[in-house]
Amino acid sequence: MRITGLGHASVLIETAHGSILTDPWVNPAYFGSWFPFPDNSALDWDAIGQADYLFVSHLHRDHFDPEQLRKHVSKKTTVLLPDFPTSELEDALRELGFTSFVKPENGEPLDVDGLQVMIHSLTSPTDGPIGDSSLWVYDGRHRVLNQNDARPSELDVFTELGPVDGYLVQFSGAIWFPMVYELPARAKQALGLSKRERQFDRTLRYINDLGARFVFPTAGPPCFLDEELWGFNDIFGDESNIFPDQTVYLDWLASQGHDEGRLLLPGSVADLDTPDCRVQHPYEPEKVFANKESYLREMQARRMPEVEAAKAGWAHPEIEILPALVEWFTPLLAEADHMAKGIDGGVRFTAEDAERGDVDVLLDFVAREVRAYAGEKVRYRFRTRRAYLEQLIFEHEIDWVNSLFLSCRFSAHRIGPYNEFIYVFFKCLSEERLNYAEGWFAEQNAAEAAETIVLDGWEMQRRCPHLKADLSRFGTIEDGVMTCQMHGWKWRLADGKCLTSVGHDLRCAPVGEPVPGEPIPPVEHHDARGQHELEP
Repeated sequence: MRITGLGHASVLIETAHGSILTDPWVNPAYFGSWFPFPDNSALDWDAIGQADYLFVSHLHRDHFDPEQLRKHVSKKTTVLLPDFPTSELEDALRELGFTSFVKPENGEPLDVDGLQVMIHSLTSPTDGPIGDSSLWVYDGRHRVLNQNDARPSELDVFTELGPVDGYLVQFSGAIWFPMVYELPARAKQALGLSKRERQFDRTLRYINDLGARFVFPTAGPPCFLDEELWGFNDIFGDESNIFPDQTVYLDWLASQGHDEGRLLLPGSVADLDTPDCRVQHPYEPEKVFANKESYLREMQARRMPEVEAAKAGWAHPEIEILPALVEWFTPLLAEADHMAKGIDGGVRFTAEDAERGDVDVLLDFVAREVRAYAGEKVRYRFRTRRAYLEQLIFEHEIDWVNSLFLSCRFSAHRIGPYNEFIYVFFKCLSEERLNYAEGWFAEQNAAEAAETIVLDGWEMQRRCPHLKADLSRFGTIEDGVMTCQMHGWKWRLADGKCLTSVGHDLRCAPVGEPVPGEPIPPVEHHDARGQHELEP
């Protein structure tokens, strides 16, 4: 079995029973903000696109690149389709011309012409753009797990199938936090450092649980070539930057006593049949990493014209923003019972334009209406350019997380804790998505989470109220605060209050005392790339 790196989360897995192409992404994503790093645009994508199978893990645009799929992947390829609750991914792929699909049952291995595959899908409204997934492959000799952006609370579904030889794990940031928040620089640095440490620690927990022979850091980082976003690149020696590159992570992994890490560049070939998993690179890694800023400047000169050409079409002065949002959002607000209760207030959205004037809109989740902002006090505010909001309306983009927010071309402010219901709403701007999310929340609210565990003298519910992670494995206690290491959410054990978000209290009590209250329904939430990582 060979694994060829193709950039970001994309690899070509070659076996005696066929080849699998995963998540091919080349074109700039999210309003031209994200590019794959290192640059993968010079690969022979027409040849790569002749793979026997295609796996697209989810609809985030750094995994689902419709232009690349349309132009360079054979429509004779069989799609390995995650078992998501909606048909959006399948519909999008059929629209591009794909006709052959294999859809394994979620979490169940399936033999496909001698090749065993298993797709583990995450399906909560907070997973990716309504769904995220991992791919497990076994060719009779070697097992590979491509986890990409997905973060299952446990890896048992994979480990029980046998030892894994190659593990592709996300290690770098894939979110807008904390860069876009209107916070003092020192506060941003502290939050960024915490997130960077947390995302590294999470990978180590996964690696230890899986016990893979070889580990390949993938699914990041993106790079930012637009001058207004240039400061997000990890080229300034800033340990609070959430987008560390592959070599930074591999050095850190080695410092933790792990020597199984292997670097994949676009075009690198890793041979799992060799005892040490020999990797052949298409060029010396120093070309990229020794002077990363120079490399990015050269890449900027080559590729930014693609973004500049697109920018000309983003402004739509013919669109009247407020009436358009009233017509679009009002029916959704009427049906968003759980989200409205969770937000319980107004969200202010300001579209700024120095020449044409600003448009200031209030989404009132109490009155369930959209109206012009009139000075009301709000806890949540977003600012962006008027052209971006006009483009979202022009395209009737039903997932603003998978467009505006991941672009980092906005700023955010809030009073109080992070509220995940806001971001669920902005990724559910269609009747189908919103009704699925509301139904999911209703189902969770009807469930019981009665099982308890004992941890450091405290009895508490076993499953994290946030992601349902097993707190007997992911929970740590220090100074009376319980932290779930899955996403870093925190609870004060004295009263079970969540210190990170609203509406996610923990049932807990000192050992020997009754655990108070009714079970709190667990709510899943993933990083961003729906996968939308916690924003403290």
